[in-house]
Amino acid sequence: MNPATKLPIHGVFCASATPVLEDGTPDHATFASHCHALLQEGCDGIALLGTTGEANSFSITQRQSLLDKVIASGIDPQRLLPGTSQTNVADTVTLMRHAVEAGVKATVVLPPFYYKGVSDEGLFRFYAEAIEGVGRDDLRVVLYHIPPIAQVGLSIELVGRLLEAFPGIVVGIKDSSGKLESMRQFASTFQDFSVLAGADPFMLPLLHSGGAGCITSSSNLIGKHLRVVFDHAHRPEDAALVDAAQERINVWRDLSNAYVQLPTIKAMLARRRNHLGWTRVRPPLVELSPAELDTVWAKMAELEAQENV
Repeated sequence: MNPATKLPIHGVFCASATPVLEDGTPDHATFASHCHALLQEGCDGIALLGTTGEANSFSITQRQSLLDKVIASGIDPQRLLPGTSQTNVADTVTLMRHAVEAGVKATVVLPPFYYKGVSDEGLFRFYAEAIEGVGRDDLRVVLYHIPPIAQVGLSIELVGRLLEAFPGIVVGIKDSSGKLESMRQFASTFQDFSVLAGADPFMLPLLHSGGAGCITSSSNLIGKHLRVVFDHAHRPEDAALVDAAQERINVWRDLSNAYVQLPTIKAMLARRRNHLGWTRVRPPLVELSPAELDTVWAKMAELEAQENV
């Protein structure tokens, strides 16, 4: 049995990209179709409106509407982990409350990332005011540790203090530090706490260190391979199967990083979903050039051919 399944939040979650229309607003129909496909392809759930989802490029109303529309399309809200962060408490409370009222499994909450060099005390007050502002016992929070982007990290001491203050509410952390030792420290320090890898290559070693799974951008494309790793990671007799899946995961992950990652992921989805609208991104991001697009698509065709041999 996979011990990760005993943790509050566990499995393969897709940090889903958000398709947009020509006017820059979210494309609800295309997004809903993508989410249904992700679940069919092996993802346990969808972490929408995070970094890959360009959350901070959308208004509060747009973010709320995207969540409402995907639930209305038939997606079980208990399979959703929406990002609900803003740089101020009031708007964060608004997004968190809306999400919990919609019945989501948990909300993923970045620290306020505008001011740098802030103290653990200041970060604790932000999270405490947000949680208390929502004021619901059914709220579940996954912390989001991504210092390479936010430049504001979450320390072991801060996480411990939040767990003590809000038991049963703060249930996990997405660790996108890029450091396996950081993920392992969170997993070994706290009991019944879900540590989710923010990058695909780390899920397997993290699972062997008490981790709960992953929330990754590449799972927009390779959920089926991540599913194999998660399901078989603790079965020694399936080591060859896991190793083969991990090799495919790593190759696809490398391709997604060939250029700026988020526009590259969306370019890859344009081919995978046969929908050119996926190539659009919101400012300040810029879509891939035609030459870059051709390069990525040619490599995708090569990888797909290898998998179909």
